[in-house]
Amino acid sequence: MNIQKIAAFAYNNSGGNPAGVVLCDELPAAEAMLKVASEIGYSETAFLQQVPDGWRVRYFAPEREVPFCGHATIASGAALGKHSGEGEYRLILNEAEISIGVEHSGDDIFSVTLLSPETWSEPAEQDLVDQTLNAFQLAITDLNPKFPIRVAFAGAQHLILVLNDRGTLANMNYEFDRMKSIMLEQDWITISLLYQESDKLFHSRNAFAYGGVIEDPATGAAAAALAGYLRDIQWGGGNSFEILQGFDMGVPSRLLVEFSDTKGEGVSVRGATRNIEE
Repeated sequence: MNIQKIAAFAYNNSGGNPAGVVLCDELPAAEAMLKVASEIGYSETAFLQQVPDGWRVRYFAPEREVPFCGHATIASGAALGKHSGEGEYRLILNEAEISIGVEHSGDDIFSVTLLSPETWSEPAEQDLVDQTLNAFQLAITDLNPKFPIRVAFAGAQHLILVLNDRGTLANMNYEFDRMKSIMLEQDWITISLLYQESDKLFHSRNAFAYGGVIEDPATGAAAAALAGYLRDIQWGGGNSFEILQGFDMGVPSRLLVEFSDTKGEGVSVRGATRNIEE
């Protein structure tokens, strides 16, 4: 099995979130893919099989399959670029179809743009909010009141918490087992903690206990969900922004997000890739 290791959303050709990518003649059984993902140990590994009208894709974290993963999709774009060249690719997920655009930047470096599944958001239940804030050692006064607490979806569900202070974000800490239980029960793929520096820049940290990983250094699915959420609450900050993530982990990552005014429409998330040398 040819496993490629590619970092997505790299920042100045460093950092980025590592993903495994496996181009298969035929997708293995789910148990075999889960075993490979667990052995690789990255937050996600994508498995792709070419079909007549695109590529069938499944994503596995070390402990379970996930419905959609943005950074592994970006990494998959680089693998497809190396395999078949620049262009547009149709990806068929378990529950949705998306597209990616692949541009070659030289020396096996690619810029990849994904168009996410449709988006939605809804208010989070107060009891679950209280439990989550307690597990993160946060008070309601730590949150920015301009951004209501909601569950946002763009192929997977994420709880959105926007903080008042950059330092609070830098000091993120939480009860892993407790949050893992809540996230599995609610099907929240990540808890997305954010700080808004400006209308054009957010800083982010994403807790990923759902997948058996403390934190993701770059989360494309959460970035798309955030854009859908911002559109839903009519935030008024424009239709494009940048997310800096992973800096507090020492793994700098950069995500570029664009979206239309059409409620529910997919969101564009772009990032650079780099090969991981071993």
